Amino acid sequence: MKRKTKIKVGVDSPSAAGAGTISKMLAKNYKLLYCDTGKIYRYMAKEIIDKKPRDQIKFLRVVSKKINLNKLKNKNLLTDDVAYIASKIAKNPNIRKLVVKYQKKLAYYPPKKYNGSILDGRDINSKIIKDADFKFYITAKVNERARRRYKELKKLRKKVKYTEILKNLKRRDFEDRSRRYSKLKKTKDSILINTTNLSIRESFLKVKKIMDQKLKDIWH
Repeated sequence: MKRKTKIKVGVDSPSAAGAGTISKMLAKNYKLLYCDTGKIYRYMAKEIIDKKPRDQIKFLRVVSKKINLNKLKNKNLLTDDVAYIASKIAKNPNIRKLVVKYQKKLAYYPPKKYNGSILDGRDINSKIIKDADFKFYITAKVNERARRRYKELKKLRKKVKYTEILKNLKRRDFEDRSRRYSKLKKTKDSILINTTNLSIRESFLKVKKIMDQKLKDIWH
C-alpha cells in the first residue's frame, strides 16, 4: 500500500474560539499529531511557579528539552496565574526561540504512525509552518468566547466571574495582536472560520469539508 504524504495543518486563533477542540477532532479524524502550542508556554510557566528558579532562561533551556505532549495535558495549566506568567515569558525572544524549535520539530517530523501534524496557536501560519498544506484562522466574537471559557472553568469547579473572564480575554486579545514578536494575525492565505454561531460539531464539519476537497489530490 502506498504511504500517504504527510500533511501539515496550521491553526491560528484568539483565546477560547474553539480552535483547540476543533483541532483535536481533526487530529483524530485524519490521524495527525496534535499540539496546542500555547500549552508549551503554560507548562514552562507552571514549572517557574513550582520551582522558582533564580535564572529563568537557564532553567527553561533544561525544561524545554524535557517537554513531551503528555506533560501538556495537565489540567492545572488552565489557571489564570499560569496564564499570566505564560504571557510574560512568551514575550521573551530567547524563550520563544526554545519553543519555536520544539514546535517545528513536531510540525515537520511527527512520528511515523501519524499522517502528519496539526498545531494550533497564535503564530502558526505566519511563523511556525509557513508552508502548511492547510491554514485556518478560527475566531468568534469576544462575548461568545468569554461565555465558553466561563462554562469550561465552571466544569472544573473554579470560582470565576463572567465579567472578569471577558475583561481578561479583551486584554489578552490586545496583547496577542500588539506584541512585538509573533503577534496574532490572519495570514492572507489562511481560511477564516467564524464559530460565533456554530456548534463545535458544525465548525469541525466546515473545516473537514474544506480539507477533504484538497486531500483528494494529496492522498489520491
